[in-house]
Amino acid sequence: MGTAERREAPEESGAGRPAARRGPEQSYRPLWVEEPAKRHPMPDPVRTAAVRAVLIISVTLIQAMVAFLCTMAESWAAFPMVISSVASTVVATWAVVDVWVTRQVWNQRYGVVSEPSSTARALRRERRARRREQRAGLREQERIPRQSGTGQLSHL
Repeated sequence: MGTAERREAPEESGAGRPAARRGPEQSYRPLWVEEPAKRHPMPDPVRTAAVRAVLIISVTLIQAMVAFLCTMAESWAAFPMVISSVASTVVATWAVVDVWVTRQVWNQRYGVVSEPSSTARALRRERRARRREQRAGLREQERIPRQSGTGQLSHL
């Protein structure tokens, strides 16, 4: 049933009752709503290395499968395929290590948020408390001493 036929057919739902008609007054509703990502997207250099690694790994798996099938069929291509599969495995391992190294380098250069240890946090807390006390002491010294009649609300 084509699109035109569907438009002309009487609208009924599966239960036999008429489906709700959509008039022109109803607003357009998208098929899906994009939700904000829970994690930040991968940086471009890391994504590039990851895509390269996935492609190399997939080629390696295909080569390994062909080598296995050639070996089972006792084909002359079995030996070259096994050799190339071994070489591809080395390259695939290198590609995976490249993703890891690229990610580490990117994090080092562009902002790993390091979390201080509990010891550093406690030392910072103590320093803040000392500074607060010093500022409070300076404020007390800077205050103008009151004239006579301390504690009175009016001068009467």
